[in-house]
Amino acid sequence: MEKDILNYIKINDKLSTSGQLSPDQFKIIADAGFTSVINLAMPDSTNALPDEGGFVSEQGMNYFHIPVSFTAPTIKHLHLFLNLLQILEGNKVWIHCALNWRVSAFMYHYQTSVLKLSDAEIVPLLKSWKPDEIWLDFLKLDINIGVMDKVT
Repeated sequence: MEKDILNYIKINDKLSTSGQLSPDQFKIIADAGFTSVINLAMPDSTNALPDEGGFVSEQGMNYFHIPVSFTAPTIKHLHLFLNLLQILEGNKVWIHCALNWRVSAFMYHYQTSVLKLSDAEIVPLLKSWKPDEIWLDFLKLDINIGVMDKVT
């Protein structure tokens, strides 16, 4: 499955990430047991599907869209994402954006702040991505897990 999906990364048995999926690939991940899809791409991102929520829902999965501008990710986006993952804990979740660049940065925070993994234990950022200053600053954000029960 993963060889055909753009920039696929398996985080663990419950979480996988990628770039934009095709309608047929949503069926493949549903058949693999995924119950929810989180999309961090903007509606006009590269290869965005106009009715992605419809494709996902037709496969019996839940669909969540947190549109994150590639030039302006915020801590509010991150808190919403982390809260959503906590709500979906225990479910098999697929997270994507256009190229798996945004998602790589968000998953870095999830792995270090929520899962409390060390740098040696985390699944690293997508190797083909070289974050610019905006994303390097985002990766340095110090998030307070104690406020995760309310998105600020």
